[in-house]
Amino acid sequence: MVLLNQRVKAFDKLSSFLIKIEKNKTEYADFFEIIKKSYHKNKWFTEENVLNAIKIWGKSLTKKNLSKWLRNYNLKNTKIKKIGLILAGNIPLVGLHDIICVLLTGNKAIVKCSSKDELLLPYLCEKLVEFDLIFKNKFVFKDKIENFEALIATGNNTSSKYFDYYFSKYPKIIRKHRNGVAILTGNESSSSLNDLAKDIFLYYGLGCRSVSKIYVPINYSFDKLIIAIKKYSKLKYSAKYSNNYNYNKAVYLMNNEKFKDLDFFILKEDFNIFSPVGTLHYEYYNDVNSLRMKLNIEKDKIQCVTSNYKKIGNLKLGKAQSPNLWDYADNIDTLSFLMNL
Repeated sequence: MVLLNQRVKAFDKLSSFLIKIEKNKTEYADFFEIIKKSYHKNKWFTEENVLNAIKIWGKSLTKKNLSKWLRNYNLKNTKIKKIGLILAGNIPLVGLHDIICVLLTGNKAIVKCSSKDELLLPYLCEKLVEFDLIFKNKFVFKDKIENFEALIATGNNTSSKYFDYYFSKYPKIIRKHRNGVAILTGNESSSSLNDLAKDIFLYYGLGCRSVSKIYVPINYSFDKLIIAIKKYSKLKYSAKYSNNYNYNKAVYLMNNEKFKDLDFFILKEDFNIFSPVGTLHYEYYNDVNSLRMKLNIEKDKIQCVTSNYKKIGNLKLGKAQSPNLWDYADNIDTLSFLMNL
């Protein structure tokens, strides 16, 4: 328990560090240089998006939140294991939660970062060592993971099949592609729709928790939602974003598909949960009970459900991109997995 408290205190110091970064660019010039280099390697990682991720993690990793998360676990008797981590890189610091879980349980992390996000995570892990030497030699970043005893890997639906086959003999968590969805009633305020727009556009919609589809009642009026969406029209000045928008628009036109074009964003009626960058799928529903059954059938494709209608959503609109430490990806309890190895 003494060692666990020591680890928690170090992460609490990391929380304070992350909160300070955004407010003092001069003092933390070395980190902003890392952000700059990350952007050169991956144009989706704008300073704004990285700082947003930093802000969310800063709020999450407080001693209060860590204590609330860990109080339901008995971490005292965890055996030390080498845990291979294959991380995604779709949004900044998306793999940090897995690293935190491994380090809090006293295990060693053997980390393969995505080439899209290979600078930010090593920097923050080295900061942890500065805060407490208890983390020295507790992680290593490699181009290829090896000599591990269990695996946590995040990828797409294709790579997950490869991971399952190639690492079949190891205890493992294999995550596939998922997205967030939102359920609207038509009674949402302008403020709530602004919150939904944040869930849609943050990180360009590339996150597994990004809302890629909305369910709306029959005869739903899109007017107020379109007003909220158009507040993000500045995205058309991003080359990466606009290239995706233009490409998808061209595909829809060539296939004679119907869609609502907002000049920088597309609303498209579609049964698929996943929608490409610059597009939001929507589907009409008749009644909540039928919709609940539909979502249950599609649950393996859904990371989170947002709605201000309490009977169906597990998160309020605007909260999709700010998960708690205990909101596990794919609803798989990472801490329990590590403790039971």
